[in-house]
Amino acid sequence: MNDEKKNESSKPEPADRLVTTKHKIRLDGETISYTVTCGTVVIREDGDNDGKREAGKAKAEMFFIAYVKDGVKDPAKRPLTFSFNGGPGSSSVWLHLGVLGPKRVKVDQDGFAPPPPYQLVDNEHSVFSDTDLVFIDPIGTGYSRMLDGEKIKEFHSYQRDIESVGAFIRLYTSRHQRWASPKFIAGESYGTTRAAGLSSHLQEKYSLNLNGLMLFSTALEFSALRFAEGHDLAHVLFLPTYAATAWYHGKIDAALRKKPLRAVMDEVEAFAESDYALALFQGDKLPPAKRAEIVKKLARYTGLDAGYIESTNLRIQIHRFCKELLRKERRTVGRLDSRFKGVDRDAAGENFEFDPAHSNLDGAYSACINDYLGRDLGFATDTPYTMISKLYMTWDFGTPNGYLNVAEPLRKAMSTNPHMKVYVASGYYDLATPHFASDYVLNHMALDPALAKNIVKYYYEGGHMMYVHMPSLKAQGKHLREFVRKAV
Repeated sequence: MNDEKKNESSKPEPADRLVTTKHKIRLDGETISYTVTCGTVVIREDGDNDGKREAGKAKAEMFFIAYVKDGVKDPAKRPLTFSFNGGPGSSSVWLHLGVLGPKRVKVDQDGFAPPPPYQLVDNEHSVFSDTDLVFIDPIGTGYSRMLDGEKIKEFHSYQRDIESVGAFIRLYTSRHQRWASPKFIAGESYGTTRAAGLSSHLQEKYSLNLNGLMLFSTALEFSALRFAEGHDLAHVLFLPTYAATAWYHGKIDAALRKKPLRAVMDEVEAFAESDYALALFQGDKLPPAKRAEIVKKLARYTGLDAGYIESTNLRIQIHRFCKELLRKERRTVGRLDSRFKGVDRDAAGENFEFDPAHSNLDGAYSACINDYLGRDLGFATDTPYTMISKLYMTWDFGTPNGYLNVAEPLRKAMSTNPHMKVYVASGYYDLATPHFASDYVLNHMALDPALAKNIVKYYYEGGHMMYVHMPSLKAQGKHLREFVRKAV
């Protein structure tokens, strides 16, 4: 045996590292005692058909935080929800400390974080009243890492990400004897991409059927979200959110400003899917008189100057909109939540320098998750907790043009398992995954009418993380509890 093999064989076998703590919270009129287990579990290769993957080989450590209600006599009657966020490259912190978990980051009524230091408070709207919760950090986020000697990008692709998270869900379900429990998956943004893929993967790989999916700010069909030359769909689907943003900031037509937001959305959506879509389809054949009419309506709805709209050839790209709407005030609006305003050094540029919605929340969530893990949950480590990284810049979506479509795996999963219900949440001020784009994709899934009834949709007056808006959080907590109860 050579030295290299000796060193390899002398390495300690990677092992799980878990910490358990006890807690209490009052939810929905009941004092709940619960156990939190957090830590890393070793993810091993389960092999593949062509023999290229060595079955049983340890590949990575995946970090999770599990909340389980104490004193439950029959776990089969207690639902279990697995949750993660998106990016790709985001840890599970947002859904965890924003809406689902028993703790949340304290923000004001509109979702603005206070000055530091930041604070965690009991989340009186948590769905933990009705389901145990397991928050998963995909590999490359949180404390989840590839093991030494493994390729860093090994799991940074749509398919391998699905496989690793699916392997964890199967492992947790087996080790904790929860196969008989009703099971849900919750995902946000790219997490909805992962959730939709998993709904089919878990059925096919492990014969594990779900009771429901909770989808926050959906990204199921990427062609609906991408701006590209000759690709007009996104321009149509983003328009209602432009109008909502202009309504919020008082830039929309004065008569529309007096109407409720939903009434404005009804009018703009009708225009977007008819006259506007047809005008873009016609391209250079669009008659001048009709073009002038479209420009006038776009200016009325978006609050942008008619001359500016004309110069964009009727096609307003999202980053330009974020920069242009409040340019005269030397302000920008957020992509993740267009209610938030930012200040750039260069007011003449085309794109904002930073997303004010993200910068508002980033520091608060980072401080709270790091303090919570160490102080309350007792997980001590010198490894940085990667709340969000730029994995999306090098992610392998598995398609040549990046237009990944997981609406089809979701349709297949719903057809194969007709009992699975789907909750869809959208924020009116979300310019990352607009509500109208979500509606468009769901309306093009070719679901059987009987299965289409399994989807429930809700709209909130927040952004991508709609739950930071306190009235939306209150409503969402109620909707989620109702969803779980009906799905079970």
